[in-house]
Amino acid sequence: MDVGADPGAGGGGFGARVRGVGATALAILKIRLELLATEVEEEKLRLASLLAYAAAAAFFVGFGAVFLALFITVLLWDSQRLLALGIFTAVFLTAGAIAAFTVIRLARRGSRLFASSITELSEDYDALRND
Repeated sequence: MDVGADPGAGGGGFGARVRGVGATALAILKIRLELLATEVEEEKLRLASLLAYAAAAAFFVGFGAVFLALFITVLLWDSQRLLALGIFTAVFLTAGAIAAFTVIRLARRGSRLFASSITELSEDYDALRND
């Protein structure tokens, strides 16, 4: 009698193997969903930190630039006030345009959200397909 042919030997036969494969698939799915949740949380924290620092930087640099422009304009009030105002206007508009183009470029580049999860799912798919 062949031991491999006995339905009771080796873990209960076909039904047990199907349940085992199902349990493994569910375990893999659970791990991948946990990875997705972790990536979402990390991205949320990164974006919150980025926004907070960007807001603080914009606030302080903006006020510093305005006060510098006022200082130099008052310093040159008697001789070249229009030239000073014109130069500062050009500098601020140029800086604003550069910042706007940078934002557009960064927005077009996209996010790396779920990149690790997609890589892991691709590896899982390849492993299952090759078995």
